[in-house]
Amino acid sequence: MTTTQIQTLVVLGADGDLTGRLLLPGLASLLGSDWNERRSIHLLGAGLSDLSDEQWRQRVEDAFAYGGSGPRVSTTARRSRYRRCDVTSGEELRSLLAECDGAPALFFALPPAITARACQALQLVELPEGTVLALEKPFGTDRAKARELNELVTTLVPENQVFRIDHFLGRSDVLNILGTRFANRLLEPVWNNQHVESIEIVYDESLGLEGRAGYYDKAGALVDMLQSHLLQVMALLMMDPVSRVDEREVRDAKGEVLRATRLRGTPREASRRARYTAGVLGNRKLAAYSRERGVDASRRTETLAELTVEVDTWRWAGVPVTLRSGKALGRPRKEAVVTLKATPHLPEGLRGNDSRDQITIGFKPARLALHLDVSGPGDPFDLETASPVAELADGDLLAYGEVLAGILDGDPLLAVRGDNAEECWRIVEPAVDAWREGKVPLDTYAAGSSGPSSWK
Repeated sequence: MTTTQIQTLVVLGADGDLTGRLLLPGLASLLGSDWNERRSIHLLGAGLSDLSDEQWRQRVEDAFAYGGSGPRVSTTARRSRYRRCDVTSGEELRSLLAECDGAPALFFALPPAITARACQALQLVELPEGTVLALEKPFGTDRAKARELNELVTTLVPENQVFRIDHFLGRSDVLNILGTRFANRLLEPVWNNQHVESIEIVYDESLGLEGRAGYYDKAGALVDMLQSHLLQVMALLMMDPVSRVDEREVRDAKGEVLRATRLRGTPREASRRARYTAGVLGNRKLAAYSRERGVDASRRTETLAELTVEVDTWRWAGVPVTLRSGKALGRPRKEAVVTLKATPHLPEGLRGNDSRDQITIGFKPARLALHLDVSGPGDPFDLETASPVAELADGDLLAYGEVLAGILDGDPLLAVRGDNAEECWRIVEPAVDAWREGKVPLDTYAAGSSGPSSWK
């Protein structure tokens, strides 16, 4: 953990969508909570738009209304400032940093290419002691670019002052994995390849593109969800037990999982991709993805991606892990499912189901479900399925509130370490290359369906 207390949050790209839609509401949820009640934060926005301080404060107040309320929220909004700034200019960044009170946290709410150029410009600037850099995913655009970016940022500040933000890890339903894994003796003895048959981590959405073509059409489902969010969830789900939940032990344990992960077979065997065509989603008609505004159909961007990987360790060797995420699907499904192997012997006389026991950790809504075979009503020798479910409470903070708490407290537990970011790119790289070369077909599915009819 860093020892210098952050006093100023500087948002680079403050005039962008991410800041208003996610970052500022998250900050309001943090300031409106009981987090460090005597702590005040100075908010300084920077972007290319010509905004007066008054216009900026109105934007802050409007965004804060979605996150939280209270004296500290309103005071932060009233005292916040905005500066027009070219973040790729060392001179303009130097002027911006001169306005900071104490140690600043620079939050790069910017596309990856602009983030890299801004970091290059910061090499010309003497950063205040204790400066923290917070970078939005994706971290680079491939493994080589991720390595270059890592080398660049660590010339500016030490690794423990670099926060690679994956807001998915700040969500309470994802953090429930830690409690589920390590607080229940019922689960840990079977959490290995001797008992587990397969694992699925799925994030299927019923939303379409929703105006995000500028980013999404260059990324696609594989980079947007699997390469980042779902591999991080997998690492939490499959890491070895730790002695304490702190940034060093948890990120070391996640790193061991990611370093041992590879595709299960060739890219053609281990990956699938598809793109939605026109269809009906809920009560509205949805145009084909290729006809959405801002989409370049020649890019052949996928809206549904699936990878099957294996973690080649003593604990997990031989267990297939399927990562899947897609848009415009008829049934939203957001969960991690651990399926256990069949019982070695069913006593003669018991009849009925021969299904697999399952443990499901649900995201949005947060829940924990078990799938078990039990004696059914009537004849006790006839087995039926029971699925007890525990609805899990949401956390007090929005996901970005959790992330910002770590940044402002200097605790990178929920940040992605540099080597782990590179490993995520290594894992998906064979599939990305094969898709680019056309070695894996781009299937189609109607919006509102469950996916391509040819997929099991």
